[in-house]
Amino acid sequence: MRAAQFSRFGGPEVLEIVDLPDPHPGPGEIRIKVRAAGVNASDWKKRQGLMDQELPQTLGYEAAGIVDEIGDGVPGVTAGDRVFGASPYGAAQAELAVLSYWARIPHSLDYAGSAAIPAAAETAARALDQLGVTAGSTLLINGASGTVGSAAVQLAVQRGARVIGTGSSGTHDALRSLGAEPVTYGDGMPERVRDITPSGVDLALDVAGSGILPALVELAGASERVLTVADFRGAQRTGVRFSRGDTGRATYALAQVARLAEAGRFSLQVGRTFPLSEIALAHRVGEAGGVRGKLVLLVD
Repeated sequence: MRAAQFSRFGGPEVLEIVDLPDPHPGPGEIRIKVRAAGVNASDWKKRQGLMDQELPQTLGYEAAGIVDEIGDGVPGVTAGDRVFGASPYGAAQAELAVLSYWARIPHSLDYAGSAAIPAAAETAARALDQLGVTAGSTLLINGASGTVGSAAVQLAVQRGARVIGTGSSGTHDALRSLGAEPVTYGDGMPERVRDITPSGVDLALDVAGSGILPALVELAGASERVLTVADFRGAQRTGVRFSRGDTGRATYALAQVARLAEAGRFSLQVGRTFPLSEIALAHRVGEAGGVRGKLVLLVD
């Protein structure tokens, strides 16, 4: 099969499309013919050598496609089913991918829209679980207009929380449409939050990693009421919790968002799509920023 890979660390130019052996699912897994795969910031961090040090490396943890092989002990799925999900092997940006958890693609979503969901939905749901967001909570989300932030807004609103979301002024209409009360980030953000909730917030979630944790602790009243998925060093300095996937994944989130999407109550914006062969361009666009929404690779 064709797959994205790099054999040395560096810029986007080190990315290649190579032929690799076809993967096969183990017990409890399925294999899909990939039609779309999500691109994440962790991809270029890996490529730069900031994460795993082994070489060569493949890329991709989320994909959507058509089931074509099923491992032992997998009920309720048949070859030909359209599904989206997550791969534990970091090799989903390929013609074939093995998934360890998945959900059926709702009729309201195409492959690209489905491939945009798994990482953001799981990260958001896990963070909300760890924070203890429930009905009646007032939750501040820093970076609410991004992909993970948008997922967190929608899932928190579904739980019955009041959500205040930070973002640039150009994102405020979109945040309102998701159910959040928008606040402009940057200098003076805490004061703007207190303008709409004078007593502060119950809980705060940081998905932007913009050095804002001290202000979030002040607004929430204690470090244990704040969680970040983006600022590990800041968490160490402030005593804020840092959420990572190896502490237990919210795998249920995929089926949940599939149901919500089918009912018209969940969506994530696809910012731009690229053929698998243009993965280097996708990295350049992602690292440059400026594209609102998820970057997705399409596989013929």
